[in-house]
Amino acid sequence: MSISDLFGSGEHLRNINHFACIVNLASVDGEINEQEEILLKRFAQKMDINETEYKTVIRNPKEFHVNPCNSVEQRLERLHDLFKIIFADNNIDREEEELIKRYAIGLGFSSEASEAIIKRSIQIFTGQISFEDYRLLLDRKD
Repeated sequence: MSISDLFGSGEHLRNINHFACIVNLASVDGEINEQEEILLKRFAQKMDINETEYKTVIRNPKEFHVNPCNSVEQRLERLHDLFKIIFADNNIDREEEELIKRYAIGLGFSSEASEAIIKRSIQIFTGQISFEDYRLLLDRKD
């Protein structure tokens, strides 16, 4: 029985695959900690992943594949989700950084673009943004 037989197809299967990638990132530095688990459950709910699907993914997240997104906005949103998981413990290690780079490339970013996005995202998530960037964020109208 294939993954698509278990979970259907279309957007829901893409969400399952994305969630599995998030689980992989959360567990790359060892066991999933309490903060990461809280975020994983929140993402599962946001992605309409039921309890059975959640448990299946948690048990074996490597069975799922990265699916490219159609728009840059969707790609960035998925990377943002992943950075939130990674920084749940206020730290990013080399393994996590490498995994997120591979994930970014899997989403459709070039190697160069993924490196630039990841470098900038790390600066943002660690609070290493310049005053100019800080000011732009404050002035932004959502």
